[in-house]
Amino acid sequence: MLTTPLHELHVELGAKMVPFAGYDMPVQYPLGILKEHLHTRAAAGLFDVSHMGQVRLTGDNPAAALETLVPGEIQALAEGRMRYSLFTNEHGGILDDLMITNMGDHLFLVVNAGCKAADVEHLRTRLAGKAEVEYLGDRALLALQGPQAAEVLGRFVPAAETMKFMSALEATFRGAPVLITRSGYTGEDGYEISVPNAFAEITARLLLAEEEVEAIGLGARDSLRLEAGLCLYGHDIDTTTTPVEANLNWVIGKRRRAEGGFPGADVILDQLANGTARKRVGIRPDGRAPAREHTQITDAFGAFLGEVTSGGFGPSVNGPVAMGYVATASAAPGTPVNLVVRGKPMPAKVAEMPFFPQRYYRG
Repeated sequence: MLTTPLHELHVELGAKMVPFAGYDMPVQYPLGILKEHLHTRAAAGLFDVSHMGQVRLTGDNPAAALETLVPGEIQALAEGRMRYSLFTNEHGGILDDLMITNMGDHLFLVVNAGCKAADVEHLRTRLAGKAEVEYLGDRALLALQGPQAAEVLGRFVPAAETMKFMSALEATFRGAPVLITRSGYTGEDGYEISVPNAFAEITARLLLAEEEVEAIGLGARDSLRLEAGLCLYGHDIDTTTTPVEANLNWVIGKRRRAEGGFPGADVILDQLANGTARKRVGIRPDGRAPAREHTQITDAFGAFLGEVTSGGFGPSVNGPVAMGYVATASAAPGTPVNLVVRGKPMPAKVAEMPFFPQRYYRG
C-alpha cells in the first residue's frame, strides 16, 4: 500500500484506515462520517487528497496540445483560471475527469488517483513532440472545504479570502510555497492547496489547529460529493459512458462543438445533436432505505430502465439519495421509478441535482 505524506498524522488522529486507489487512506476519524459531513457543511473540513495526481504541462502551446485530448475550451482559459474537463477515447467514452489550471507558462492538471499512471502515459504518448509532461510526485494536495474555509485560509494567506471561484493563486503559507485554487468537490465553498511534501504535515496541523476545522475522511467526502450531484470516476462515469450520457454537456466548449478535434468527437457531437438512449439522473427513494451501487431501476411495470451508480444516505438532506442511468424517456425530474432492493421494488422518483444547494463563492 502507498501512503501520503500525512499518513502518520491520520494515524495519530485516530483515523480508520482503508485501501483506496492503492493508498492507505482515512475513511473516517473518531468524529464519525455523519458528523464529519455535517461539520463540513457548517464550518470547515480538511481532506487529504494527496493520492490524486498532479501534473505540469509545458511547451510552445500546451493548451492547443491538450485540446487534442479533451473536449473543453482550453486555449481561451485566462491565466490564473481553471476548468473541469474530461479525457475521452475514440468511442466517446470517458478515460478520466480532471481539473486544468492556466498558470501562464504552463498548465497545471489534477487527475484521479486510480487513473493517474494511465493518464500520465496517455499524455506523454499522445502529446509527444507537442508538450512536455511532468508528474509532480513531490507535492501533496489538501482540500479545505466549507462555508468558513475562506475565513480560515485568509488568516494564513490574506489574498485567498477574496479569490474568485475556479481561480488560482501562488502564495506562501507560513514559509511554504503553495498553489491555491478556489475549488473542490463537496458542493461547498473551499480550496485545494498544493504544497511540497516536506511542508504537508505542518500545513495540515496549522489548519487543524483552527477552531473551525476538523479532519474529514473518504466517507464524508463521498456523501458530500453525492449530495452535490458530482460524478465519481469508475462509478458514475467511465469508458462505457460519454459526456452526453453523463449529463456533462456543459464541459464541451462552443468552439469545440463547431470544430471537433478531440477523441470521440464524431460520437459525442452526434449525441449532442440527436440525443442518447440513456441519461445520468438523480434519484430520491421515497422511504429511508438507501439504494446502493448496482441497484436495478425499473419502471412502474417492472421493465428495466438502468441501474444506480452511486447511492447512500445524505446527511444534509436527511434522507437517501442516489444517481444512476435510466432510459432517456424516463429521465425527466418527477418521473416515478422503482428501485429493486433485496428483490423488492422500492418507490422512488427521478430528481433534480444537486440534492443539496451548492454554495460556491463567485467573487
